[in-house]
Amino acid sequence: MKSKFSVADLFCGVGGLSLGFMKAGFDIKMAADNWDEALEVYSKNFKHQIVKLDLSDVNESVALISSLKVDGIIGGPPCQDFSHAGKRREGLRADLTKCFSEIVTSVRPKFFVMENVERTLKSRAYLNARNTFVKSGYGLTEIILDASLCGVPQKRKRFFCIGLLGESDQVLIPEIEQSVSKSHMTMRDYFKDSLEVEFYYRHPRNYSRRGVYSLDEPSATIRGVNRPIPPNYPCHSADAADVKYARPLTTEERAQVQTFPKSFRWVGSKTNVEQMIGNAVPVNLGKFVANCVLKFLN
Repeated sequence: MKSKFSVADLFCGVGGLSLGFMKAGFDIKMAADNWDEALEVYSKNFKHQIVKLDLSDVNESVALISSLKVDGIIGGPPCQDFSHAGKRREGLRADLTKCFSEIVTSVRPKFFVMENVERTLKSRAYLNARNTFVKSGYGLTEIILDASLCGVPQKRKRFFCIGLLGESDQVLIPEIEQSVSKSHMTMRDYFKDSLEVEFYYRHPRNYSRRGVYSLDEPSATIRGVNRPIPPNYPCHSADAADVKYARPLTTEERAQVQTFPKSFRWVGSKTNVEQMIGNAVPVNLGKFVANCVLKFLN
């Protein structure tokens, strides 16, 4: 049995997926992104090779990653063109999904993991990438996971495509279904009483949605903005309490909802850090997927 498989993390951001795979026992050989501010944060928290790389340059990316002889490639191509928060137009960022598939199928590692928003599954860019994976001999496990069933106190649904070279489609589904929790992790499950509040405010996208949540439920999806309670907040029938009993989560607390450890170092402007936190793969969700892959590989 092989105890340590090596991976390269592409579109690594601040390293949520990297840290999750590390916690599961994988060896991160290299991480790459083209976002300077995120790479600065990444460099404060990891010791392995970090590269600023334009991953739309497939040939350069393949040359570098091939030289590392990794067992796997993981990553989440930028998703704004697919997300509910975005304008849902597939443009340059969606093309990066195609680049990811071309890099993977040129390097041909034993496995790959691609993470993205739920809507990705219906996108033209993903269907093109999927065809590339299949033609190259990868069996695909395609699944939407709720992070609150995977060790994260947050209702965050994400799509994963896990490719295993030479295997059949959906081969990891039994392992995943056996591993997911039977109940959703709440904020209280994770934080206990450390937040010293019973209710907190998360600014809604519009006032047809609620803004006040209880610790006795999972958090709503952590987004890339963190706004104070507006003086004219109209209240909502579904609010867990009157807004006067709530407060917004701090930047550090939001990072912890994404299951980054307290010791994780954040640098940069508040706006950039909030965006990095909102964009990140929750660490424990990454670890969950990594553990399922590792059990199969072994």
